Amino acid sequence: MSRLRRPQPLGLSPTFGFGDRLGSATLGHLDAIWAHGNAIKPIFAQQSSREMQRTGRSATDVMKNASDALRKATYQGVWSADADHIRSHEEVNVAAGAKFVIYTIDPSDHVDLSIDSLSFEEVADKHAQSKGEFNWADRYIGRTISIEDGPLIELSEDSVKRTALKYGRAIAHAMRLAEQVDGVMTKRGKQEYEIELSVNESPRPTSLVEHYIIADQCLRSEMKLISLALRYVGRFEKGIDFNGDFNELSRFLSNHASLARHLGPYKLSMHSGSDKFSIYEMFARATRGMFHVKTAGTSYLEALRVVARYDCQLFRRIIDTAREHFEEDRNSDMVSANLDSVSAPSQINDHHLIREYLDEDDGRQILHVTFGTVLSDLSLGQRIHELLQSHEETYRHLLAHHFGRHLAALNRGLQPLGEASSNGNHHENGEPTTNDQESQNEHLVPTAESRQQQINQGNGNHQQQRLDISRSIAKSK
Repeated sequence: MSRLRRPQPLGLSPTFGFGDRLGSATLGHLDAIWAHGNAIKPIFAQQSSREMQRTGRSATDVMKNASDALRKATYQGVWSADADHIRSHEEVNVAAGAKFVIYTIDPSDHVDLSIDSLSFEEVADKHAQSKGEFNWADRYIGRTISIEDGPLIELSEDSVKRTALKYGRAIAHAMRLAEQVDGVMTKRGKQEYEIELSVNESPRPTSLVEHYIIADQCLRSEMKLISLALRYVGRFEKGIDFNGDFNELSRFLSNHASLARHLGPYKLSMHSGSDKFSIYEMFARATRGMFHVKTAGTSYLEALRVVARYDCQLFRRIIDTAREHFEEDRNSDMVSANLDSVSAPSQINDHHLIREYLDEDDGRQILHVTFGTVLSDLSLGQRIHELLQSHEETYRHLLAHHFGRHLAALNRGLQPLGEASSNGNHHENGEPTTNDQESQNEHLVPTAESRQQQINQGNGNHQQQRLDISRSIAKSK
């Protein structure tokens, strides 16, 4: 029997990150990859230090849980491991010790968001007072970047100095962390690795000038940049679909993907990437397959679907705890949920409870951002783990269906224009409801207008849909 491969860098292949906050979702993730992954390569071990602190897990735990599940399934394919949102030198050492090979560097603590509100004169004055800290800015001022099949990028004096002041220290911090990663991995026998840079935690979308300067500076430093997470237009909220103007997003993706191909090439990365069903095809097509999608909390929500099915009283207690701590826990996450928009558990029956908290946006986000509070409560967290262990196959099937939808949508964007595809039938709580003929007959490349109308009307994306996972089940036996 072949041994499990070590996690490895995945290069410019399209990739999908399966965050698993409970340590028990990998078999379901694997079933989705077996059935619908096609060219998309999996990252089965992915977690940030913040997530691990909130769940009481370690980097070693994350790697071991994923590896053990893959061995159980006798998986022999390629896979990778992503140390997410690395912010400090200590976190680099911890991730390297656990043998992660992708390092997502997050220098957001060093971004000066106040620069966005400064006038031209204030930017010029502040840059002059920086005492040469950002002398590299001079090489960009006045240049025009021409990109094949892409936009012209005018590097004006104000835009360059504004970018230097806003991102200069973040770029320097990212370079220092990347240098440390290289040193640590070299000591491990010149082990191959990749770096993703995350600059998505900003209230304003990343401009083309910002993208160009950030990426160019990193590449000049010989950073092994494989993907870049931008702040996209519209709202990319936790656990729900994209909310914004589809035409604007389409133009944004086309321009930035062209720049990434011109300057790198490197992939564009979508953070808070779960449940963005309305834009996956657009994203895959705009990037020409050079993309990464990162998910985390949606697997936890599918775990709560198992809880709701087999112990609804526990589910009610989880919701009560989530509601009590929501305002405190939401501070670090991008969400728009409102407690007043969702019924208290005491006011509704079990069926409506599941629908409001696992299928509707506000309820999903209330549960999504309070995962740490719930799991650290011994009376709740331990029982959740026990239920998932007792109903492992149910959880596995729910995950396979849910992530199968993600992967199938992305793969439609990798197909030549005009090829037919199908989403399958809608499901509620894992059970079939009505045939989704409208979805099956939908044109491969829906217009931005049709997608916008779909979002405005509500598309029921959080209800489970049945996808054919027979191949994955056969492989797992």
